[in-house]
Parts: sequence; structure tokens; C-alpha cells
Amino acid sequence: MRRELRSIGLAALVAASVSCGDVVRQGRSPVLLLVSSVSDTAGKTPINSDVTTLVNDPAQATIEAVMKNTTVSPTSNNLVTISRYHVQFTRADGRNTEGIDVPYSFDGAVTATVAPGGSATLAFDLVRHAAKHEPPLTQVASGGTVLSTLTTITFYGEDTVGNSVSASGTIAVNFGRFGGS
Repeated sequence: MRRELRSIGLAALVAASVSCGDVVRQGRSPVLLLVSSVSDTAGKTPINSDVTTLVNDPAQATIEAVMKNTTVSPTSNNLVTISRYHVQFTRADGRNTEGIDVPYSFDGAVTATVAPGGSATLAFDLVRHAAKHEPPLTQVASGGTVLSTLTTITFYGEDTVGNSVSASGTIAVNFGRFGGS
């Protein structure tokens, strides 16, 4: 009888943990970050990066903060400060070797504080000018082809009490000779 009760209790525990959504498993913070949009600084998508114009290509993202438990009122402990971001380029065909098939991924710094129920628009560098001096973008510049990527930007931060929070957004970035210098 005792063994059966343990089995039932264990089964109930497993069922409860399986039924919990991804929201509950996204860190210890009571706040979620959501990337609601990613675009160039004029609000356009996809982004066409001219590989002959040797400047950084800026972008912007709108980030929202929401409470995981909507029945709880937010406090100042629920403010989220975003401090950095990571850019990762991939191709739909699975050829994703950095420096050969796609530009190298990189990290950058950005700072914004978002309150639950609020949002912030962050400006950041999506394509570094240095990447235009490296393969595969040098081949795109000399060959006249277009390299299409799915680019994921992940923003990282902490709530006021130190819980880590992150959110990702994806945008199409096309590299080519689009009429730059």
C-alpha cells in the first residue's frame, strides 16, 4: 500500500511538472522579456546590408516586460535592466560555419530599463563594419551575389533583485551590393 501511494505521488508530481508551461521554466525572475519587433532604424524589414559601404548597420528592437503571474502587481523589484546583446547569423540551408558561410557572431553593449507593462526601443549595431572586411562578406562584395541570413538577436539583463532575464528576436538580413559606394 505504501509503495502504491509513493507511485501515485510520484506520478502526480511528474504530471504537474510536465503540465507547467515554458513561461514558468524561463528563469527565476517573475518578469518575462518579449521582443515585439526588430527592424532597421526606419522601421523596415528585411534589412539589406550593403557590403560595399564599410559602416556599421544599425537596427532597433522594441522590448516589452510582462509579469509571469498576471494576478500579482509589479513592484520596483520587477524592473528589468538590459545590459548586453548577442547577434547570431544563420542560413536556412544549414550551412552556418562562421567566417565561411555566415559572418561571425558577436556581443554588444546596450542599456535600457523596462518596467512590467512597459516597453523600450533599443538601438544597436546589427552588422559590424569589421564583418564587411571578412569572409564571407568579402566574397559577396567581389562576386555580386546576395547572402541571405536569419539573424537572431538575444538581449540579456537582470531584474532589480538579480534574476537573469533574456529574450530573442529574429530578422532577415540580406548581404549584397545594393548601390553603396
